[in-house]
Amino acid sequence: MTQVIRTSAELREKVATWKRSGMLVGVVPTMGALHDGHMSLVREARKQSDRVIVTIFVNPMQFNNKDDLAKYPRNEDHDLALLEAEGADVLFAPGVHEVYPDGFATVVSVSGVSEPLEGAFRPGHFEGVATVVSKLFGMTQAGRAFFGEKDWQQVQVVKRMVEDLNVPIRIIPCPTIREEDGLAMSSRNVRLTPEERALAPKLYAEMQAAAEAIRAGAPVAETLAAAKAAISAAGFGDWDYLELRTADGLRPMTELSEPARMLAAVHLGDVRLIDNIAV
Repeated sequence: MTQVIRTSAELREKVATWKRSGMLVGVVPTMGALHDGHMSLVREARKQSDRVIVTIFVNPMQFNNKDDLAKYPRNEDHDLALLEAEGADVLFAPGVHEVYPDGFATVVSVSGVSEPLEGAFRPGHFEGVATVVSKLFGMTQAGRAFFGEKDWQQVQVVKRMVEDLNVPIRIIPCPTIREEDGLAMSSRNVRLTPEERALAPKLYAEMQAAAEAIRAGAPVAETLAAAKAAISAAGFGDWDYLELRTADGLRPMTELSEPARMLAAVHLGDVRLIDNIAV
C-alpha cells in the first residue's frame, strides 16, 4: 500500500529508516493528473531503486499563466490508486506552505540551457522548475530521479543544476510515452475537444517526416518551414517554435552535424502542445 506523506519532516524520517538498511531511494517528481507516461517512470524507478517516492505538487512558481495554473487537472484519489497498482512506496503530496513557507526568498536559476525555447516563451518557468526540483531532492534525499524525455529541455536544465550544485543524485531520463496514434501523453491532453484530439497527432507525424528528410540531407530551415506550414494548414493555432537544436546544450543547428533534437510548441484550441524527437 502506498503511504501518503505531506510533510518533509515525516518523509525524512521514513527515508532515513530506509537508508539505514542500505536501500537506494528513487524519486519521480510530478504535478499529478497521472497517466501511463508517469507510470512508466514509476516502473523504471522500481527497477532501479529499492524504494520509490512519487511527488505530486502543482508548483505555482513555474506557471507564468494564472489561468493555466487554475485549469491544471488535479485528482489525488485517482493518482493514488494508480500508484498503489504500480507499487510505489510513498506519495509525497505537500501543500504550498510546506514547500514555500512564509518568508521564502530563494530562487534557483540555471542560465544557458534554460534561456531559449520554453524559457523564451514562459519567462520564469525554469526558475520555478529548478527551485522546486532542488527542494524536492532535498526533501526526499533520493539517490536517483526519473524524468520523462517529453520535457527534454527540462531534463537538460535539471541535469545542469545537479552538476553545477554537486547535488548527490543521478538523473535518469526515460523515453516519451505516446498514445497509439503518436500523440505524446500529457496531463493537458484531457482539455482537448474530440475534434482537437483527432487532429493533435498531426504534430508528431509531421515532425517525424521532417526529421527523416533532414537525416536524408534536406536543408534544415526549409524543411522546418514546410513542416510548420503543413501543421498550421491542418488546423493548429499559433506557433511558439519548431527548431532543431543540439541534443546536449540545445544550441541552434543549421545543419545536421551532431546528435540533435527537434523541439516544438504549438497551440491547439486553448491547449499548448509540446513535443520533441531525436534527429
